[in-house]
Amino acid sequence: MPIIYCCQLELHDSLYYATREIGRLYETEAVIHNYALCYALGLVDNEVYSTTVVEEHSYRYFCPEQVPKYEEHLTPLNQQGIYVTPARAVNHTAILNTWKYANNNYHVEMEKTQRNIPSFGRAKEIAPESQFEFFVISQKPVKLPKWIRLGKWMSKAELIVQEANRINLKTGDFSFPYPLNPLDVMFIHQVVSYDVVNMPPVSLIQNISIYQGQYYELEHPNTSEKLRLPANMQYRFKA
Repeated sequence: MPIIYCCQLELHDSLYYATREIGRLYETEAVIHNYALCYALGLVDNEVYSTTVVEEHSYRYFCPEQVPKYEEHLTPLNQQGIYVTPARAVNHTAILNTWKYANNNYHVEMEKTQRNIPSFGRAKEIAPESQFEFFVISQKPVKLPKWIRLGKWMSKAELIVQEANRINLKTGDFSFPYPLNPLDVMFIHQVVSYDVVNMPPVSLIQNISIYQGQYYELEHPNTSEKLRLPANMQYRFKA
């Protein structure tokens, strides 16, 4: 039986990443993608968790190009039996910040720019003291950091980890309200219904109903709520 950690994040800075762009508004959805959490938790390319990658795709010290390599970086987590779910907001508030790029030169020759760089806009961010929740499933004990950084501004967040007790593996119809990555669920479970959360790099699904699937039944350590977490989830990148 795997170990399941119930993790709570509390923001100590405002959190920003552009989930969607609506004109000059850059909005942050109150959901944290599981890919982002893997990097933030230090699980990627880490000798401690035996998830190192080949030097060509190394992530720890230097990235030669700004091209995501999720498959190369996350496949070692599958091999070590480590899986992180996306995080949902337990409670949160949003704040709006206006920003503007200005040129301080006395004389500026107005030339047509070659790149699409916005000169002003508004960013909708998640405010400090907002709280998120997610799960880490592991085949062996893992020690997670107390503090992590997230988002475009590398915002500081405190991580509180509690190990779930009384985990049972069962089979049947069940539902799960938290967000999940559809690539990691839909190819091993028969998903009947769900709501979509549109965000890059892979849109997430929540309020999921699954027909005759395997799940871990566990008791939430804070609320004593019975949760049914889909079993056998792994990072998948191809249909």
